[in-house]
Amino acid sequence: MKKMLLVTALLTMSLLAEFKSIAAYEFKELQKDGVPIIDIRTQGEWDDIGIIEGSHKVTFFNEQGQPLLADFFFTLGTLVKDKSAPFIIYCAHASRTSVLGEGLLSMGFTNVYELQGGIENGWIKAGEKVVK
Repeated sequence: MKKMLLVTALLTMSLLAEFKSIAAYEFKELQKDGVPIIDIRTQGEWDDIGIIEGSHKVTFFNEQGQPLLADFFFTLGTLVKDKSAPFIIYCAHASRTSVLGEGLLSMGFTNVYELQGGIENGWIKAGEKVVK
């Protein structure tokens, strides 16, 4: 009976978990609500393109494409105190965030959002501003 309850609880939690791609207007609404925004791009990308104002620079990959797991998860833990708390991740085109987001869900984070199309296709092409 206890195993059945545990399985039911785990299935319910996984159904409640959400990884959702959001448009720029949805991003701005969550930003107004104080949801943490995490830019996972590299320093070179930040320098070239800029960032969305209010974003936290938390590189996930180094310039050679290797994940920086310890640094990323340390900083994530300072920004997201509870695995059920919502937060937004974005990269250049949403390719890295789609992989990272699914990984975060599998680790128990339940409200992970990504900027649809990333900063270039989802933000700048929508006419939104960046800061350098």
